Amino acid sequence: MLLNALTAAALFGAVIPQGVHAADFSDPGWPCQQRKVERLSPGLMWPGLIQTEPSGKLSEDAKTLAEKLALRRISVEEAAPLVDAFRLAHPDADEALMTQIFLTVFQKLSGDRSRIMSGIERYSKKQIALSERIEKARTEMSALMAKPEPDYDAVDKLEVQIDWDERVYTDRTKSLTYVCETPVLLEKRLYALSKLLQEPAAN
Repeated sequence: MLLNALTAAALFGAVIPQGVHAADFSDPGWPCQQRKVERLSPGLMWPGLIQTEPSGKLSEDAKTLAEKLALRRISVEEAAPLVDAFRLAHPDADEALMTQIFLTVFQKLSGDRSRIMSGIERYSKKQIALSERIEKARTEMSALMAKPEPDYDAVDKLEVQIDWDERVYTDRTKSLTYVCETPVLLEKRLYALSKLLQEPAAN
């Protein structure tokens, strides 16, 4: 059991990828390989757009469309016929209206994205604290083993703690890899939806 602990401690550097907590060197608390972009700009997705928030009240049909487009469970492919159906049902829908629909969707998804990013940063802080806890336990175990008469009971306790913490860290890292993709996926979704809303209705 002790040998397993010492082996795990020696290999722990391989368990925690170098720079996992600092992929974006401008923010050491950001753990994702994807570069951190605090806020998205709707103007980069909709040419000539100056507004950043919707203005006025949408009709029920327009509001319903915006709500459906903001649902992540509806793919972009599934969203396309929804936009086409809306345009066909409302031939008077002009660019101004479609812009307001886009801004409504943007407001919802960019808000979701910001909350997810805040959650990622909180998650990262927990990972940093856990890695520091493991490193501290490794140091304590090394100090115990360096004594002429090591306290093997204490070493065994540290071994159990390190083994458990490493498992938790690894599982969290795997989950974090998936979660880190979410802000990028939301950005791509918004860009794709902006293109759909700028296109004319299908014939």
